[in-house]
Amino acid sequence: MRTVLLLIALAVPSLAVAQPPKDESRIKTTPEANSESLQGAAQSPLRDLNVVRTKIPPILLEVMHDPYQRPSPNNCRRIAELIRPLDEALGTDLDVIPAGEDEDLIDRGKTISYGVMAGVASSLIPFRGGVRMLTGAERHDRLVSAAITSGNVRRAYLKGLGESKGCNPPATPTHVKSATKYEPPRKGPKYPVR
Repeated sequence: MRTVLLLIALAVPSLAVAQPPKDESRIKTTPEANSESLQGAAQSPLRDLNVVRTKIPPILLEVMHDPYQRPSPNNCRRIAELIRPLDEALGTDLDVIPAGEDEDLIDRGKTISYGVMAGVASSLIPFRGGVRMLTGAERHDRLVSAAITSGNVRRAYLKGLGESKGCNPPATPTHVKSATKYEPPRKGPKYPVR
């Protein structure tokens, strides 16, 4: 218990001089922020008390109003311009394979251990669920989740528009311009029997 309190004490002064993470612009949910680093795990009780909050990028707040708004002008260039800030806020899309981000067992172990530390640190708050509700932390987490969902829907909608217009990536999913050609499934057995 003393170790957890020490971790929290070390994290609080470092809030003012915190080093930016490598993908600072990408929005993270509370569980992701809690399990990304030692500082994130130590700040878990502060997130429960709504002292530390996830900042929602302005583009996601705009998108929440109408994720299906048609771009104006409705051309490939404009669609690509609208997708770029969404990629910065949300991270890479599902159709893009991130280069060099193979997670090994050590990284997985760190993530799990930081998550456990965050859970232990949060357990120090009695009636945690009620405290999160009273401080507004639960409501803010729902807003963050809604912003992420709206941003993902908007990006998928824009890529669908780009695909219908025959645009190039990033205004369309990358599978359209890939070297592999889609082949419909064959009728009959794969290996004919005599």
